[in-house]
Amino acid sequence: MAIICPTVTAESLEEFHHQAHTNAVFAERIHFDFMDGILAPTQSPELEAVIFPKHVTIDLHLMYQKPMDFLDQIIKIRPYLVIIHAEAEVNHALFAAHLHKEGIKAGLCLLKDSSINEYENILASFDHLLIFSGDLGHFGGKVDYALLTKAHQAKKYHPDIEIGWDGGINEESAAHLAKGDIDVLNVGGFIQKAEHPESAYATLKSLID
Repeated sequence: MAIICPTVTAESLEEFHHQAHTNAVFAERIHFDFMDGILAPTQSPELEAVIFPKHVTIDLHLMYQKPMDFLDQIIKIRPYLVIIHAEAEVNHALFAAHLHKEGIKAGLCLLKDSSINEYENILASFDHLLIFSGDLGHFGGKVDYALLTKAHQAKKYHPDIEIGWDGGINEESAAHLAKGDIDVLNVGGFIQKAEHPESAYATLKSLID
């Protein structure tokens, strides 16, 4: 069964903590975006500056050009999952191996123009594949249903891999994505920009249950 995972994306520390702790009231798992201003055009607060809410499952999405530089900081946080970009400058399999050694799951994110075939050789090193249909470092984006073919291809290569989706999820797209091999629906603006974030979360959850 698919799950709804609110996404925290912020350039200021104050906004980061506001989103994080608002969502921790009702969500069990939260997707935290971190941007370096290089791979992504925007820049988030630094990892060591943020305070994560307790009693929630933490997914870190690192939009970093060189994620290996932050490995020690990541391990101190003890997240459930760390997602790095296929397009990043890193030995992907080695990064995943370091996480697994610490009992942390590893995820790989593919931008819109990156194909599964390009990264077939490293996919087996990862527990999670994030299909990106949004705009790096920003809320918004549109759902491109053609990208669902990546989910189907990934399942052929790696049947047990968890599939996430990022970009454009709302009340019109959530159920369709949940039926298309998507396990984790990472939802940004629909929840964070809502007048009542908890109600927006509940609406999506009811559509995929």
